[in-house]
Amino acid sequence: MTAPTTGSTGTVEAVYTVEGMTCAHCVSAVTAEVGALSSVGEVTVDLASGRMRVVSGEPLADAAVAEAVEEAGYRLVSTPAEPAAEAGGCCGGACH
Repeated sequence: MTAPTTGSTGTVEAVYTVEGMTCAHCVSAVTAEVGALSSVGEVTVDLASGRMRVVSGEPLADAAVAEAVEEAGYRLVSTPAEPAAEAGGCCGGACH
């Protein structure tokens, strides 16, 4: 995962991992719930990887994002504050 970054337009981008999605309806549900959070401007969810990219006007509380994902029926399994997988991939580098 990557730490939240601030774009040149003053937006904040963060990448999360969501578990339990199996179809386009799942993606739509997560996108709608997270997109309804205050200051969120864009939500992009990749079903294959489970990654969700969120662009907002201000930093989001990870708990708020997790609650929105859970409201949709899924589970947030990593947040931008958990960079372990980023350093070496899915397994910390053991399979690379």
